[in-house]
Amino acid sequence: MAKITDRHTRLVAWLKVILPLAALVMLSTIFLVSRTVNPEDAIPYAEVDVTGRAMDPRLTQPTWSGLTGDGARLNIAAAEARPPAEGRAATITALRADLTTPDGVETRMQAGSGTFDGEAGIIEMSGQVRLHNTLGYDIRLPSLTARTDATRLEGQGPVTATAPMGQLTAGGMVLKTDGETDYRLDFTDGVKLIYTPSN
Repeated sequence: MAKITDRHTRLVAWLKVILPLAALVMLSTIFLVSRTVNPEDAIPYAEVDVTGRAMDPRLTQPTWSGLTGDGARLNIAAAEARPPAEGRAATITALRADLTTPDGVETRMQAGSGTFDGEAGIIEMSGQVRLHNTLGYDIRLPSLTARTDATRLEGQGPVTATAPMGQLTAGGMVLKTDGETDYRLDFTDGVKLIYTPSN
């Protein structure tokens, strides 16, 4: 019994020396092996020119929604908008507009750039304008004017379009309301249609 007690006492005495030494070796290894901190490896922050932003204010991803006088829903979004330097129209880039008339027809418009005059209620689109609606019309034209107070889209040609009845070209186009619930898409100025009969 005395031998077991002596052995246990010696083991505890050795562990009191070995365990702190092992902990000290491990801690020193952590500090010796660890790399020095490189300030350039820090998380990069966005490089924003605050002075330039103050001199050239802009809105990123602005949106606008409303109803026209005849009840159509109009949603406008853009990648960027800049307040007007002169006049009242803000310049916009990567414009998207969705018009849903009360009869359920959806018309989607896309343009590379344009202007938006909120007071006059006029959107001018330019830069490869594309117009597509759920009736099956896919229209491309250089510029398009839309109103925010009434359903009226007016495009200046040359207009090329894929329609349910075939391919057509025209000098212009107008989407407008006749009354409160009737909507018409008219092609104007030298309309040419290549008719494709349906099977």
